[in-house]
Amino acid sequence: MNYIAADREHVKQMGRCHQIGDTLWLAMSGSGIGTRFTGRHLEILIRGGSVTERGEPEGNYARVAVYVDGVRIRDEMIDVPQKRLVVIDREYPGDYAVQVIKLSESAMSVIGIEPLVTGEEDLLVPLPGKAHLVEFIGDSITCGYGVDDEDSSHGFSTATEDVTRAYAHHTARLLDADYTLFSASGFGIISGYTDDPRRRMAQQRIPDYYHSVGFSRDRFPGGADPTKTRWDFSRLRPEAVVVNLGTNDDSFCQDTPEKQQEYMDAYQRFLCDVRQCNPQAELFCVLGIMGQRLCPWMERACENYRHRTGDRRVHTLRLPEQDGSIGYAANFHPLERFHLAAAEALAPYIKKTMNW
Repeated sequence: MNYIAADREHVKQMGRCHQIGDTLWLAMSGSGIGTRFTGRHLEILIRGGSVTERGEPEGNYARVAVYVDGVRIRDEMIDVPQKRLVVIDREYPGDYAVQVIKLSESAMSVIGIEPLVTGEEDLLVPLPGKAHLVEFIGDSITCGYGVDDEDSSHGFSTATEDVTRAYAHHTARLLDADYTLFSASGFGIISGYTDDPRRRMAQQRIPDYYHSVGFSRDRFPGGADPTKTRWDFSRLRPEAVVVNLGTNDDSFCQDTPEKQQEYMDAYQRFLCDVRQCNPQAELFCVLGIMGQRLCPWMERACENYRHRTGDRRVHTLRLPEQDGSIGYAANFHPLERFHLAAAEALAPYIKKTMNW
């Protein structure tokens, strides 16, 4: 058997990945690897983060899917320190496109992809990149919170998150583009989700963590904190960046003009940061799937930003709001059909603006 590292010589690295020794660590939803495998035998060794060693009382381990030629053949919760997945085991050699995608978000759990196990004469080469790359910055909607659980009375579970059924993945698919995510459930611009508008959730703000590999309560080997691990923006250069933040802020802002103004001002500052990190990208600011009360303030933030900076490469779009008459996913999050509706509105808008 051969042991081949999941490095850029052998795999396409998708999303924000972090190499420690011979293991490629993934935190964010949608991160993963893609490889063209030629041979008879392929095993993928998935390593769990520190939560698999100490236990996760609520069961929010990482969820991972493996695809062969576009078909999902494995759907696994990484609830042990190492899980061995036999992906291909054939009598005769063949040629296969293999992908590993982290379906669940970073906040609860991370995973590592250890050296891939192949036969002696088997080959691995990276899958080709798409013509375009889009970054999505968001919250639980972007993560695909609860999309596999069509019972609105149910709460959060990584087992029912599936980024491939959420609007970001569908938008990238419609654009035939690669994508990278920076998203966390419950997060906002000035406050995370709160059930009491008198209480700000200041520790759940995406701008505080955007420069990291990913917000997570889990840890890499040796206790390394993904949240404190700096991301090198030169590694991924998206041509378009989509910001979908405000749904959780709205739980704090409600109808209070002073709070809405604060959201607008902080949104402008975050746009400056996103622009600094992505100087060549077009920025698309969207909102509205789970409520549109803050949409005017998001739009004003973008207009004020354009006026103050002269940067005209910032665009806004209100996404179609979900219709509760046909149900919700877990905790009143959108069903896949509304993720699709959002993607079907956003993808043509990006395509036209970018002239793709």
